[in-house]
Amino acid sequence: MHGDLALPPGFAHFGYVNPDAPKGGVLRQAVTGGFDTLNPHVVKGVPALGLGFVFETMLVRSWDEPFSLYGLLAESLEVPEDRGAATFHLNPAARWHDGTPVTAADVLFSLEVQRVHGTPNRRQFYAKVATAEAPDDRTVRFTFSPNPDGTLDREMPLLMGLMPIHSKAWWAGKEFERTTLDPPMGSGPYRVALVDAGRRIVYERVRDYWGRDLPTRRGLFNVDALDFTYYRDDTVALEAFKAGEGDVRRESDPGKWATGYDGPALRDGRIVLEELPHHRPEFARGLIFNTRRPLFQDVRVRQALGLATDFAWIGKTLFHGALLRTASHYPNSELAAVGVPSGRELAVLEPFRDRLPPSLFTQPFALPQSDGTGPAGARANLREALRLLGEAGWRVRDGRLVNAAGQPFAFEILLGTPADERVALEFARSLERLGIAASVRAVDNAQYQARLDNFDFDMTVRWWVSTLSPGNEQLYYYGSAAADQPGSRNLAGIRDPVVDAIAASIAEARTRDDLVARVRALDRVLLWGHYMVPLFHSPVDRMARWSRLKRPAVTPLYGPLIESWWVEER
Repeated sequence: MHGDLALPPGFAHFGYVNPDAPKGGVLRQAVTGGFDTLNPHVVKGVPALGLGFVFETMLVRSWDEPFSLYGLLAESLEVPEDRGAATFHLNPAARWHDGTPVTAADVLFSLEVQRVHGTPNRRQFYAKVATAEAPDDRTVRFTFSPNPDGTLDREMPLLMGLMPIHSKAWWAGKEFERTTLDPPMGSGPYRVALVDAGRRIVYERVRDYWGRDLPTRRGLFNVDALDFTYYRDDTVALEAFKAGEGDVRRESDPGKWATGYDGPALRDGRIVLEELPHHRPEFARGLIFNTRRPLFQDVRVRQALGLATDFAWIGKTLFHGALLRTASHYPNSELAAVGVPSGRELAVLEPFRDRLPPSLFTQPFALPQSDGTGPAGARANLREALRLLGEAGWRVRDGRLVNAAGQPFAFEILLGTPADERVALEFARSLERLGIAASVRAVDNAQYQARLDNFDFDMTVRWWVSTLSPGNEQLYYYGSAAADQPGSRNLAGIRDPVVDAIAASIAEARTRDDLVARVRALDRVLLWGHYMVPLFHSPVDRMARWSRLKRPAVTPLYGPLIESWWVEER
């Protein structure tokens, strides 16, 4: 995206793989949730894990660079200096699982169905394709529409390179926009071998996979089968892993990490626990307000609710002090806004000074401080919260917070997993001291996704995740247009012209320094908008694995890549 590629022409393999890793064995994962579709590229349904190993794209990421792509289905491409077009030349060896070639017609079909029926982010990206043509069976040329201000979106050639490619012949007579449990035709290293709807999915390695010797594939996809078994409860999934029903587990709960793995297998070395540092932005996880609800449209109300809880106490009590409180939409990275704006970031913000709070320019954004002793340590914050709520028209009457019409302040926190209940319940209990009635409700995976897609919630525990090179997806996360698109990731319902303008400018950045400045500016505006009550993140990946599962010596910039691991049977 910016600067030069790290790897030269003719490179042998990525630096974070073992090119001589043995093939064979099964890699099993005990996961939570469920699934009801094998098409991950539409709004409807909850897709099964692992489908990314079935479908391929014309280019593929290096996970050791912020945003650099190398050839996969496409063996070469041509892009003019202004990036207003891109011509992809398909690899003549590229094949679908039935042995037929991947053609330009498949690429054009994939573009059309995804910009009509695809997920909102894909519809948004692919709408910028002005023309798409295939001069021959192996060549596809795209030209891109300029932005309203006449500039060109410099990210578009890369986004087209990452477009999932579908088989036009396989989809003939089928409705792309519907959920399906029919194993899809792919071109990737794995195919679907077994489906037990919502409970289990197994993939088998394609023995004659066309791309196995490509430098972008060498040392990857080493196991013969990937087996995902679903559990409703994560505690049960952990027990399944400890019983040998899973081979690897990424642990997000520090409490389980600290005490949940103890047993003979850990003590005798059959289970290995590792904390692997990484340098990617972590999830921006929090209690997200739905500002479509009148209750949360006043920023003072949102700020006040963020003051009510002693998160230092929650961090020590629930998470063993192993997590950091999140203070950015791009935590654990150079993209996070720090201090007060200066230099290039200040230049990005300056045109919007009259539409931003003055304190944004003069004060660092700071999370509420507490001493970690629980409710008693947050009294000053509660007083400030009541002051802000008073300014917004709320008063405590008979122990309840009410507005001028006497209506109580009450709302529901919607959860998709019981694992989030502890934090949500502590948050709700904290709000009781302000006279606020917050109920907590956990629903099944399908209902949760449907309610998120239709923005049918007051508040939820969710996250946004970004790469080291944010781009167009920031409008999908935070842009006004996405606020009204069912299924978009603008869960907060943000409609702010300043956010729109800065987010749209990110993809236009010509240098890494400009990109960082624009992302920091966006981060700062979002933070001062108080669209979520931030929770916690980890600067390391906590990986548990059975010792027969091995990994390369090098961990890439973005963290451990399980598809580079292999099984060594004893």
